[in-house]
Formats: sequence, structure tokens, C-alpha cells
Amino acid sequence: MSPVQRPVARRVAVIGGTRVPFARSDGAYATASNQEMLTAALDGLVARYGLQEPGAVGEFVGGAVLKHSRDFNLARETVLGSALDSRTPAYDLQQACGTGLQAVIAAANKIALGQIESAVAGGADTASDAPLGVNDRLRRILLEARRAKSAGARIRALARIRPAHLVPDIPRNAEPRTGLSMGEHAAVTARAWGVTREAQDALAATSHQRLAAAYERGFFQDLVVPFRGLARDQNLRPGSTPAQLAKLRPVFGLDFPDPTMTAGNSTPLTDGAATVLLASEEWARERGLAPLAYLSAYETAAVDFPHGDVGGGEDGLLMAPAYAVPRMLERAGLTMADFDLVEVHEAFASQVLATLAAWEKRGLAPVDRERLNVAGSSLATGHPFAATGARIVATLAALLAERDAPGRGLISVCAAGGQGVTAVLERD
Repeated sequence: MSPVQRPVARRVAVIGGTRVPFARSDGAYATASNQEMLTAALDGLVARYGLQEPGAVGEFVGGAVLKHSRDFNLARETVLGSALDSRTPAYDLQQACGTGLQAVIAAANKIALGQIESAVAGGADTASDAPLGVNDRLRRILLEARRAKSAGARIRALARIRPAHLVPDIPRNAEPRTGLSMGEHAAVTARAWGVTREAQDALAATSHQRLAAAYERGFFQDLVVPFRGLARDQNLRPGSTPAQLAKLRPVFGLDFPDPTMTAGNSTPLTDGAATVLLASEEWARERGLAPLAYLSAYETAAVDFPHGDVGGGEDGLLMAPAYAVPRMLERAGLTMADFDLVEVHEAFASQVLATLAAWEKRGLAPVDRERLNVAGSSLATGHPFAATGARIVATLAALLAERDAPGRGLISVCAAGGQGVTAVLERD
């Protein structure tokens, strides 16, 4: 029997990306579903890169964090409702805030192994239309009534329903293991790392100013498609300054003396969707598409935050990139000096600053702030959980291409559950 030939890994190109403008929850997209937003982003990508023909894309990978039961098979249903060939396979993926980047990695792996030639990855989330669950006590009664063997037993079960049982279960932004919200966890981490209010407000103001400047110079013309009356991210405040942000009251860590985290230096609840087109070099060449960059490395990590964070240590809920990035760079033979651009997801300004400090503590060189989130990031754009990773990949690839020179960029995304997803993009 002849041995099975092992595939040789190929380079994976980032061709481009498309997203809808991100909207504050209960705003412009209040009635838009995950599928509607993801379809709009996908259709924008299909139109921009001429992907309408049969078999143009090998696979679509996407997901959402806040999902209704109607979002079953979200990625596939999105394909069926889009301009993409309806015979394109699709599947869902979810890793909290790392979903979009993890979808990119999953698609890239298949391209690298020669299983497919191209793929679209992305994600969507709506905080406006978060799913409401049936009260658990009511659910148990209804299940008991369904299992009843007689009409009398069914009536006796239903008779136990009380008005309090009709109150729905509303999704909570809290970790099941600790009961603390992500913001409260971030406040613990900020305190452990000594992150100041002034530094947080300065980072937040810079994010808004840089995003505004990027829009003004037309950088997002090929990355953002209008949707439901929005042409720019709704959370963007071009005139933000540290002095203005300093006037806001703290909203997290209020049990600590001198709390530092406010609505201004934390990301707001957001609705939106983003997609990225990935391909082999051969596929891109056949279609006359110039890759923006190449995905060359990626790494995930997780931390024991229930003990490290709540116990007052440095391994906070959002600190897994502090381990993933050094590990990835060591494996790739790179240092921080090798990166022209660094993209760190801004769940909170305090989390970004704590991550930068943790990298230095683990032996990495300090990140040049002039290379950090140069077109703004989540504090300004907002953060639809599953869409953020795809937004960052497309943005960084476009920034590298804009330089029109060889370069390298680092991506770091923290995620709920004490996880982190990181990657490296390169341009020849």
C-alpha cells in the first residue's frame, strides 16, 4: 500500500474585508438580526471582489456570541440569503470575543493544507436584540406538562405557573465561574497592574482621534459598506480628548478606592458584522487580485482567571494574550522590533495597558505607541463580539498594504472565559 501524501502548507493571503458600520446597541440596528447584518457584510464582499460565480468561494465560516434559536446554522443561512453561490458550504464557530479571528484561522488552515482555495470568515453580534430565555422555573413546568400522560396531570402542572415565572431570563455580561461582569474583572486587573485613569483616558481619546482621521483620509472606503443609514461607526467621537473623558464617572470597580474605569474608556455594547476574504496565492493570481497581506502565524492561550484574577493576581480574565503572544513570537523567531504595526483589541483601555505591561514583564520590548492601533480600534469603533476579529484582520491587512513596503503586523484579541487569540500578518 502506497503511503498517503502529506500536503505542504501553502501561504494564505488576506485579499480584503468588508463590514457594516458598527452601531451602538438600541440604535440604528436595533431591529437588525445577526443574519441580516452578516448578510449585508458578506454581500458587500461578494460585490467588491466579484464572487458571484458558482464555486467562487470554497467555504464560509462565521459565528455570533449572542445567538437566538433562530440563529441555528447562522453561517449557512447567511450564505443562502446572500449573493454568494448557494452551494457554498458553511459552518458556525464561537469563541467569545475571539470568534472572528478564530474563524479566520479555521478557514486559513484549510487553505494552507490545500483542502480549499478560498474562504470567507467573519462574525456578527447584536446587543440590541439579545436573546431572552424562558424563566427556568417556567421551563421546568412546561416540560413537565409536555411529559404528562393525561390531561389532568397536564393541567395540574400548568396550574403551578405564577406571575413571577413569566419574567424572562435576560443575558448577563457575567462570567459563570465568578459572577463578575467583564468590566468588573477588568477593574481587578487594572488595579493589579497599577493602570491609571489618566493613561486609560489618553488611550481612549487617541482611539477616537485616529479612527476619525482614518475615515477622513478615505481609508475605510474599501472596507465599510453603508447599512441602515449609517456610513460610519456610530460610536465614533472625533473630538474626544482626555480632558473630556476625565469628567465621566467611574462605572466599574466601584468597590475599590479611586475607581478608574468609565463608559468612555470602556467599549460600549455594539451591533455589527464583518467579513474577510482569504485565498491561496494561485486563486488570487487567477483572478487578478493582489493580496493585501499573508497570515503567517497564530496562537491561542487561556488563563486560570477564577483564581488568578479574583484572588488579586495578574492573570486576569482578559490577560491570555500576555501568554499567547510571547509563545507565538518565540515559535516564529520574532521579536517586537520586527513589527511595524500592532493591533490590540480595546475591550477596555485598562486591559490594553495591562497587556502591554505584561508583555514587557515577560521579556518583550515595549510597544511603540505610534505603531499601536494606528487607525483606532474597539474603543472608537465599538465591539460587536464576534465581528471584532474579522474587522481587525481586514484593517491591519489594509494598513500594511497602504505602506506599499514589506512589513509585519501583530494582532492580539482577548476573550471571555480567560482566553486569547493572536496572529501575525506579513507583507512582502
